Amino acid sequence: MRKRVMSLLLVMTLLASVFVGCTGDEKEVSDNAVQTEDKDSSDSDTTPKKVKEGFSQAPMFDELVKSGELPPVEDRLPVKEDIMIEEVLEEIGQYGGQWRFPWGGIDDKWDAAYITEEALFRFRSDGQGVEPNVAKGYEVNADSTEYTIYLREGMKWSDGEPFNADDVLFYWEHMLIPETFGKDLYDCYYSVDPDSGDKARAEVEKIDDYTVKVTHKYPNALFLERVAIDNKWFFAPEHFYKTILPEFVGEDKALEIAKEWGFNDLESFGKWTGYYYWVWSQRPTLRAWVAKNDPNSEQFIMERNPYFWKTDAEGNQLPYLDTIAFNKYEDTDQFLLEGLAGNVDIFGYDFKDFTVLKENEAKGDYRILQWSSVGWSSNGIELNQASEDPKLAPLLRDIRFREALSLAVDRVELSEITSNGLAVSQQASVPKGLPNYQEGWAEKWTEYNVERAAQLLDEIGLKWDANNEFRTFEDGSELQLVFYTTDNDKNSDTRNELIQKYYQDIGIKTIIKMADEALYQELKYENKIDATFADCGLVNVAFRPDNVVPMRVKDVWNSAYGLYKSSNGEEGVKPEGDMALLLEYWDNVVSATTSEEVYKWCDEIIKLHEKNVWLIGYTSSLPNLILVNNKVKNVPDGIVSCDEFRSWGHARPVQFFIEQ
Repeated sequence: MRKRVMSLLLVMTLLASVFVGCTGDEKEVSDNAVQTEDKDSSDSDTTPKKVKEGFSQAPMFDELVKSGELPPVEDRLPVKEDIMIEEVLEEIGQYGGQWRFPWGGIDDKWDAAYITEEALFRFRSDGQGVEPNVAKGYEVNADSTEYTIYLREGMKWSDGEPFNADDVLFYWEHMLIPETFGKDLYDCYYSVDPDSGDKARAEVEKIDDYTVKVTHKYPNALFLERVAIDNKWFFAPEHFYKTILPEFVGEDKALEIAKEWGFNDLESFGKWTGYYYWVWSQRPTLRAWVAKNDPNSEQFIMERNPYFWKTDAEGNQLPYLDTIAFNKYEDTDQFLLEGLAGNVDIFGYDFKDFTVLKENEAKGDYRILQWSSVGWSSNGIELNQASEDPKLAPLLRDIRFREALSLAVDRVELSEITSNGLAVSQQASVPKGLPNYQEGWAEKWTEYNVERAAQLLDEIGLKWDANNEFRTFEDGSELQLVFYTTDNDKNSDTRNELIQKYYQDIGIKTIIKMADEALYQELKYENKIDATFADCGLVNVAFRPDNVVPMRVKDVWNSAYGLYKSSNGEEGVKPEGDMALLLEYWDNVVSATTSEEVYKWCDEIIKLHEKNVWLIGYTSSLPNLILVNNKVKNVPDGIVSCDEFRSWGHARPVQFFIEQ
């Protein structure tokens, strides 16, 4: 039976060569058919592929099946009509092989997460909205308050136990709401009263073994997209957590188990097993590869999941690769050396390494792909719009001062020195092709014009000191612009020195202070940073609003306003003027019932950024470089790489294979 479903998918106009505008049209989604609509934008055939009669498995499972240690492959997959068929990029792959991936140890846990992640809903390959993944389908009512989610019958956890609606309800009731892993309930589970602004928590109920309904008090048109970003794994293995959570085994027993795992307290145990769970071999998962050894080992291994629930169009159970080997190196410089030597199969590198990587392609037997960035700029700065310095604050908020700092920089020279001229002169702005792109913004204040900059500083009332070397405040007192940067701001010395020189050429005495990450965050939270080097980037305002709206303490330009918002006015600085409008417009986004409304208010937010230039950028963002061994196939080039799309996961690693 076919049902009409309001999709309300949100991506409005994504990267020009790949993305198309969101129309908000209704979309037919079958509650019985497998969702296999993750297609190239050039493929207009939306007919789900059918699995061939019979299934194939990786040879590494043959003996296990023969001995009876594993069921036959057809018994490990969901029922036939609920198997998810993953599209392959180039060709049906071959089984076997190991993906060699350098990492710095367990602190690089998110690399393993992105590669192996399987979300309830994921963004489509072309970026145009979300599609079912762990879920097989969904329905949305007319006002976006009820979402009915259908699961895949016969799907199993990596230990062979059934996966069903009970695992969603258990996660909601016993992990999300009680915050067992130290995370507040995600914003996606709240809806907002469009009149009062009050938030209401959703209700989640089990309809049957393979159906769950999420009900919001107020419209929540962004729910599916927000789940795909905020809480990708809206499920957990009930049978496992009932053996370790204090609620079920008692605190004493839970602490005993925690110590067996190497944890000394239940708080850290809960966080690592409930949030960073993918690095622990004891915890069942729905991912394509599961941990096989201690993540603190010199080589952390993840091995194919025998119960993985996807196949290719010919019925071959995925993934193709047997294992992923995360090889630990204490010195991250070794990552590049191993890549150049041909000891890495797929890995991402900074653009600063472009020349040496290209020069060694033949020798290292690899190719370099470029994945697009969603960054607004590179070599950018932020000025604190709520500075506590009584003299400096009005200057930082004066748009003429920001224009002067923008005009003072020779962007061509900066690009030549920092990127071999590969980055173009550009203001921090939404890249062309992304939602809410504004024509002409990228060129705003980008000319190198020291005379105009000096004129603006004169208009503001800044004087010269006795030596005619540096500007002073109007009363003759010393003016200093202090930039804080962190030890995580890699390879930035040249950029910092250049920008310092440009500013001092127009008389702005500029001091750069280095702080470790902990101190930097402390200073930012206390509103003690007036300027910093930073770049903004996001696919869509609706997906990551805190990059451009003062919702919490995140970025220097609006941190005190964000604290005011997140503390409900108990701390921070109350936003006024256009800063307050950002929050007002965001409230309109949250209460929207249609994608058209969402687009409209996101556009208004972006227009405020274009008007005020709170974020100053000097050069365009650069693509991410992906080294791929020439034997590795089905790895896409030119895709969008961003956290919203889950980085490595957007490339669909389950269909990567090594040519034998």
